Amino acid sequence: MLKTLKDLFDSFAQPAPSQSPAQREHAVQLAAAVLLVEVVRSESSMDTAERTTMVAALRGKFALSDDELERLLELAVTTSRTAYDYQRFTSSLNDHFTQDQKIHLVEAMWQVAYADAHVDANENHTISKVAGLLHVTHGEYIAAKLRAKEAAQLG
Repeated sequence: MLKTLKDLFDSFAQPAPSQSPAQREHAVQLAAAVLLVEVVRSESSMDTAERTTMVAALRGKFALSDDELERLLELAVTTSRTAYDYQRFTSSLNDHFTQDQKIHLVEAMWQVAYADAHVDANENHTISKVAGLLHVTHGEYIAAKLRAKEAAQLG
């Protein structure tokens, strides 16, 4: 398992031209997972609702087993702790995601933020910054936020 995590991290760190299709897919999965983790990183710990929401979002996007999802989330948490900017994650997603997929990721980030029924300023700032780096328009961003808020039944 440790080798698999290392391979996944190494595949993300390598330049894109030398990556196999599987390595690129792993890098995209990690990038999406890290951005979801970034939403809750400002809090002292990830609560069960936030974790469940992240796993559901990743499961909906990627065809991964429960074990693979757990390993991906574990690696995303570790990677997030050492991340100094969002650019390396968003650039990978800009290269491989459609506009709709990027909007759905922003919506998933909002779902994670709303999972604990409280959105703080840091979560709001993180999602706004990522949405900008993903070239999600303000209208798309607001629509994603409203859909996530409605899904969370917060009004």
